[in-house]
Amino acid sequence: MKGNASQSFVPIKNVRDGLIELQGGEYRAVLMTNSLNLSLKGEDEQTAILSQFQNFLNSLEFSIQIFVKSRRMDIAPYIKLLEERLVVAEGELIKLQIAEYINYIKTFSEETNIMSKQFFVVIPYSPAVLGGNNNIPTLSFGGDKDTEAKTEVAFQEIARQMEQRILVVSSGLTRCGLRVERLQSEEVVELFY
Repeated sequence: MKGNASQSFVPIKNVRDGLIELQGGEYRAVLMTNSLNLSLKGEDEQTAILSQFQNFLNSLEFSIQIFVKSRRMDIAPYIKLLEERLVVAEGELIKLQIAEYINYIKTFSEETNIMSKQFFVVIPYSPAVLGGNNNIPTLSFGGDKDTEAKTEVAFQEIARQMEQRILVVSSGLTRCGLRVERLQSEEVVELFY
């Protein structure tokens, strides 16, 4: 019995120009952002950041999804690098300090889950689909001799609409003190892989 490929569980039809086209005809764009440690900020600064984030969320006319990707970090390459340095280190004091540091890192990583976190904002878009009966024109994605031209025109309009949404979200997050970077096609594929 052959199982389904994992791709069958991810409803992505295509990735083009950094835009994800879902099987149902909807689109998504993904922005990557950093985090802020509010506990390191002063009380006034915390209040200002939270107020700005609240204003940003309230200003949106569409939904967004905030996604946090957490992965346990593999410390083994770092330990290996330290062990290589231990071998070539000169002086007993340096060797002793490197050895103690290696033991500390090993013990710390065994007792604590050291995680790497990445933060993403997903921006959706559902293009208006006209149709319902034969008298109303439809956005067609097949069956017409001009299909390729119509598809390209439709995609360019979708891309334009998405750019506007991306700009709104990027500007809002930047005002909150975050750095924002839009994922391009290769990065989107890597994220889903």
